[in-house]
Amino acid sequence: MLLINATLATMDGSPAYGLVEQGAVAIENGVIAWAGPGQTVPARFDAGEVIDLDGRLVTPALIDCHTHVVHGGNRAREFEMRLEGASYEEVARAGGGIVSTVAATRAATEDELVASALTRVDAMIAEGVSTLEIKSGYGLDTANELKMLRAAKAVAAQRQVRVRTSYLGAHAVPPEYKGRGDAYIDEVCITALEAAHAEGLVDAVDGFCEGIAFTPEQIVRVFERAKELGIPVKLHAEQLSNLGGAKLAAEYGALSADHLEYATADDAAAMAKAGSVAVILPGAFYTLRETAAPPINAFREAGVPMAVATDCNPGSSPMSSLLLSMNMACTLFRMTPEEALAGVTRNAARALALDDTGMIAPGLRADLAIWNVEHPAELAYRIGFNPLFKRIFGGAS
Repeated sequence: MLLINATLATMDGSPAYGLVEQGAVAIENGVIAWAGPGQTVPARFDAGEVIDLDGRLVTPALIDCHTHVVHGGNRAREFEMRLEGASYEEVARAGGGIVSTVAATRAATEDELVASALTRVDAMIAEGVSTLEIKSGYGLDTANELKMLRAAKAVAAQRQVRVRTSYLGAHAVPPEYKGRGDAYIDEVCITALEAAHAEGLVDAVDGFCEGIAFTPEQIVRVFERAKELGIPVKLHAEQLSNLGGAKLAAEYGALSADHLEYATADDAAAMAKAGSVAVILPGAFYTLRETAAPPINAFREAGVPMAVATDCNPGSSPMSSLLLSMNMACTLFRMTPEEALAGVTRNAARALALDDTGMIAPGLRADLAIWNVEHPAELAYRIGFNPLFKRIFGGAS
């Protein structure tokens, strides 16, 4: 397949989106074989299928690197409660929040979890997403954490989408362990991690380091076991307060630290040294009506790569639009449109430890999005509008 007469936003780290006007992309065996100016296409690619894109924009397909897309039920009533004045912490301490989704997730079958997740995944695919991360964390016992991870794997089997799984057993203390967080970590969280790893269900290990969740000391125990098992880690850090989660993640060479509303310049420096990605999640900031914004300038100055994701979940970010996440990152946090697009392509791939996607370059997977726009800034500019023309997944459209 040869795509011609296109504007390429290669997102290869070059300035100005790595833009190539009047560009072309050649695809062979599901891989990008060549990309560059249309007038320099090697002759051998002319013999295959040639598609004239009539000036449309081609970007790497989008990557949503932080989602909780597999879950049972919804939390619309808690949305009402927050609008009536209750804080996120008050809702959680009253038995709502994460633990309410735990009850719904435990009650659902694996097939039911897959079916409900697919409605959200289909919306993501329709916006040009080729790869997404899916977390567990609403089972909070061995059987249900494994059920969630199996459901996540089933999503990839039923749709043309790549799925990376993150084990999030350290998400919340379940009701049966209320007040016994340490016992939960030792008796359930680590045990379930070992079982999930043995079944080949875990690509990364995550945790929620926060006053309503787990302390840094408790997260360390989970990370130590992950390290012994050879599994990379990431962390929900500094979302509602600063407990030192970002620095802890950096100490363990985490793939990413996520949320980061209360992170500091020192946290940014630690993450830069470790090579950790800052995953920016404007949907949760918006839904919770937060006032502390992540320190975008500090990340820029320290050279921390920034990803952008939906955080699609039933409580704090019931959003499945990565395009909207890009707009929010620009409008709420003053990221540039180029930073936002890098955040859902190149840097999102890095946050998932994927080195075969996220850019338009020879040798990478032919996961591409073709858009009915003239300039890549339009992807972050419009609100509630999906300009996708076609998605190419592994070379197939």
